[in-house]
Amino acid sequence: MDTNEIKADFGTGYLDKRVLVPRWRGPIPALVNLLLISILFYASWWIFMDPRGLMRMYTPYVGYMYSRWLLVTLIWVAYIFAFWPFKRAWLVKTHPVVKGIILTAFTWLILMVLIKGLFNGFLGHLSMAYFSPEELQKIGITDFYAWEYSSQAIVMFAAIASWLSPAWVVAAEEAPWQNMTQPARGFSIWIITFFLSTLIFFVTMHPHMGILYYPWQYFTSIAPPWWENFADTVSGNFSIGWIMCCTVVVWIYETIWERYPFCLIRNDTLRRLSAFFGIILISLALAALLYFGQELIWGEAIRGTRRDFAPDWRWLHVGEMAIFWMLPALWINIFHNNAVNRFSTPVNAFIRTIISIVAAVALYWLYYKTAHLFLGVQKGFSHPQQFPMIPTIWFICMMLINFWFMDGWPGWSMKQESVSKTAVATDKARSEVKWSPTFGVSLVIGVIVGVGLYFLLIYALPALGDWLTIYSE
Repeated sequence: MDTNEIKADFGTGYLDKRVLVPRWRGPIPALVNLLLISILFYASWWIFMDPRGLMRMYTPYVGYMYSRWLLVTLIWVAYIFAFWPFKRAWLVKTHPVVKGIILTAFTWLILMVLIKGLFNGFLGHLSMAYFSPEELQKIGITDFYAWEYSSQAIVMFAAIASWLSPAWVVAAEEAPWQNMTQPARGFSIWIITFFLSTLIFFVTMHPHMGILYYPWQYFTSIAPPWWENFADTVSGNFSIGWIMCCTVVVWIYETIWERYPFCLIRNDTLRRLSAFFGIILISLALAALLYFGQELIWGEAIRGTRRDFAPDWRWLHVGEMAIFWMLPALWINIFHNNAVNRFSTPVNAFIRTIISIVAAVALYWLYYKTAHLFLGVQKGFSHPQQFPMIPTIWFICMMLINFWFMDGWPGWSMKQESVSKTAVATDKARSEVKWSPTFGVSLVIGVIVGVGLYFLLIYALPALGDWLTIYSE
């Protein structure tokens, strides 16, 4: 390994430039890592989450809070701070298992300081009582609901942070601090994304917290919330749904799409703005499609009902369905090098998208068919104890720990560092595009085909729902 690379600024560019080589041929490395990740997932699930296990944090919101914030802090450590304060030489030379244990413990320490110190402690006791279960109990709320309400508020903040934290790196390309060294760059990005998360929390989540208590808190929040009329619910699950889609689309754009199509824009400012707001628009379209899809399969939502016909649960399920897509997309990118690489970038991205969606549908069916048998969750779609986002996010966290912290051990080993994989993918995509009248015709045909596929999907969804029936009673 080049000595200059080892002396580089902490872990800046480490994930993008490292070269991981499979230890064995064929699917064996991916299968071995799947076995290891599954063991880590189930062992940690039993210790921390499972209602039949040791700590039993799956209440479900306490477990949801920890799983979501684990994902956010993993992103902070690896993507925003580039492993600061750990030196690059340590990242390169330390055994993957030792590195995984130390970095995971470091991540968990940050998570505990954040939840217990900032939210439960500082904000909960000095600002907003709904962040602190102790303060809620003082006003007469039972112990269980005090923990559920405070955990719900904290997880809602995490939902926004899990979107904006990677978005600033992936879409905004760390601008305008991309040329700074760590930790100045990391803290600059962390401060702006935390600030924006706070603003969006007060607009999208605080009104929900204001209506959880009787009487509604008219003097401290907008009640009913501003989204009531078009979302057909006062619940903050509406915001959870589309914000979860933002989180998923960021990672789809980063992984199986290889930052296509916005990487084609050569002007830096225009590319970054287009990518950042384009991800939001794609996410809103995805959220609307997933909500409408439920109406096509299950029937129209009915306000005033509960469970799977209630609009608030339907919006929550939008986010749940989206996360089922994120898991196979990450798996294809991490352990199969994006699988399809022989065609042009848009064709590769399209095929990967189809494969990942089919895998997401299969995973969705498998989860609801079997999860109650081994995870301690309840059978059914809309049971209050059925939160598929918790185990799926927890499994994703185990994947990221293995890939980011352990360099894909044991299936892969790091041999060297090379050029930026993101830069190579961008150059490839740009070299394939020749701006000409033929390209314009192809673009129009692509739009027409896309619209046709949309209407075909709408037509096919009811039949697909009947075919994939999970519960017949």
